[in-house]
Amino acid sequence: MKRQNISFLFFYSLLPFFVAMISGKCAAQEKSDSLNYYYYAILNPKEPEHLPDGISYYFRRRERNLINGDTLSAIGDLRMIAIGQFKIGNIYDSENSIVEALDLINKLKDGDTLIESRVGLHNQLGRVYRSANNYEEALKSFEEALKLAPNTKDSITILNNKANVYKDMLQYQQALNQYVLVYDKTLGRGDSLQLAMVLDNLGYVQGKLNLPSAQDNLNKALEVRLKENELAGIYRSYKNLTHFFLDKNDKKNALLYADKAYAVAKKLNNGGYVQDALSLFVELDEDPKVKEYKRLADSIVEARQLAENKNAYIKYNVEEERKKTEATRLQQEKEKRLKLLYKAIAAFILLALLASYFIFRYRYKKGRLEQAYNTETRISKKVHDEVANDVYQVMTRLENNPDVEPEVMDELENIYSKTRDISRENSPIDFNEDFDVLLNDLFLSFKNQKVNIVTRNILQIEWGRVSDLKKMAIYRVLQELLTNMKKHSQASLVALTFNKSGAKVSIDYKDNGIGCELKKKLGLQNAENRITSLKGTITFDSQRNNGFEVHIIV
Repeated sequence: MKRQNISFLFFYSLLPFFVAMISGKCAAQEKSDSLNYYYYAILNPKEPEHLPDGISYYFRRRERNLINGDTLSAIGDLRMIAIGQFKIGNIYDSENSIVEALDLINKLKDGDTLIESRVGLHNQLGRVYRSANNYEEALKSFEEALKLAPNTKDSITILNNKANVYKDMLQYQQALNQYVLVYDKTLGRGDSLQLAMVLDNLGYVQGKLNLPSAQDNLNKALEVRLKENELAGIYRSYKNLTHFFLDKNDKKNALLYADKAYAVAKKLNNGGYVQDALSLFVELDEDPKVKEYKRLADSIVEARQLAENKNAYIKYNVEEERKKTEATRLQQEKEKRLKLLYKAIAAFILLALLASYFIFRYRYKKGRLEQAYNTETRISKKVHDEVANDVYQVMTRLENNPDVEPEVMDELENIYSKTRDISRENSPIDFNEDFDVLLNDLFLSFKNQKVNIVTRNILQIEWGRVSDLKKMAIYRVLQELLTNMKKHSQASLVALTFNKSGAKVSIDYKDNGIGCELKKKLGLQNAENRITSLKGTITFDSQRNNGFEVHIIV
C-alpha cells in the first residue's frame, strides 16, 4: 500500500512536465499548420479572403521576426507579402516589400550567400514592373535575376518572364528568340506543365509572326494541360487559341474557344478570370459601338497606368558588384571626392584663365580705342589752340597791311577754315546729352540749301543701352561719311536708316552723289578700323554716277 502511494505521488509530480510537453508539441503543430495554411492562402488562394488574410499574417510574422533579430525569416516573410500584394493588385506596395527584403539581405554579413532569395526577389520585381508597364526596368530586373540564377529551373522561369515582356511590347521576334531558348532548356526535364507553358507562349508569338507551326504548338500545349487537368493553364490555352483564330479572321473557331475559356473561368470561380474571359467576347463583337467602348476603356486604363508610373519612384537599383567592406567603401568615396575636388579646381582655374584672357583682351582693345580717342581730342585741342589761333593772329596783323595781296589773305583764310574743321571733327563728345540729339546736331551741321539729310528710326534705338565706345565709333564714322559726301560726292540727298539688330545697331547710309570707284583711302579705312575694332562690320557699295551706300552693324 505504501509503494502504491509513492508511485502515485511520483506520477503526479511528473504530470506538469507531461502537460508542458504535450502543450508545446500542440503549439508547435498549430504554428506549423498556420504557416502552411497562410503559405498556400497566398500561393494558391481559393477564397476572396485568403490573400488579405495571408498578407496580414505575414506582416505580423515579419514584425515578430525583426524584433527577435531573425532577419532571414523576415526576408522570407517579405517575399510572401510581396507575392500576395502583387496578386491582390497592390503593385507599388509589392515593390516596396521587395526593396525592403533586398535591403535586409544587403545588410547581412553573409547576404551574398542568399542567392535563391535574391533570384526570387529580382524575378518578382520584374513581374511588378511588367504589370506597371515599366518594361525597361522589368527587363533589367530579369537580367539581374538571370545573372544570379543557380539552376536551370530558375533560369527557365526568368527567361519566360523576360520573353513575356517582349511580347507585351509587341516585339514578337525578340520574344520568339527567348521562347525558343526556354523551349530548348525545358526539353528532357520531364516537367510536362512547364513544357506546355512554353509551347503555349511559343505558339502565340508564332501566330503573331504568321509562322506555320503556331497552331500545332498551341494544340500540343492544350493537350498536356487537359491531361493534367490544370484549369488555369487550360484557360490560357483557350484564350490564346481565341486570339489565334481572331487574327486569322476565323470568327467561328474564335467564338468556340472563347466559350470554352469562359466555361473554364467559371469553374475556377475567380472574378479576374471571368472578367478576362468576358473581354474576349467584346473583342469578337462586330458592333462598332462595342469596339469603340473597348478601345476607349483600354486607353483609359493605359493612361491611368502611365500616370501611376510617373508618380511612383523606383526605390532600389541593383548593384552589379558585391558590397565592399565599409573601410574600402569609405576609401573609395574619399578618393572619388578628391578627384571631384581636383576636377572642380582645374575647371575653376581654366574658367578663370579664360575669363582673364577675355577681360584682358577687352580692356586692351578698350584701352587702345580710348587712347585713340584721347589722341584725337588732344590733336584737336592743339590744332585749335595753337595752329588755328596762330593763323588767325597772322591774318589779323596782315589784314590792315596794304602791301599784302588779296590772294594771300584768301589762302590764309582757307588754311584757317581747314584747321577749324579738323578741330571740330575731332573735338570731344559729351555723352551726357541724348545721343540722338548729338547725331541730329551733326546732321544739321552738314545740311544746307544744296544738301538735304533725312533720318529714319533714330528715336527707336535705345541709345542709353549702347556703350560709349560704340556711340563714339558711330559718331565718328557718320561724321567721316558726311565729310566725304560734302567734299566729293556732289550729293543733294542723304538718307540714314537706323535699326536694332539683336544686341547690335544697324545703320544704312545712302546718298545720290556721283559715286566713286571703291578704294579705301585714309578716311574710309579709318571708318572701317573703328567698326572692326568693336567686332562690327561695315560694307561699302558705289559705282560711278550711281550714288554711295554703306551698311554698318556694330
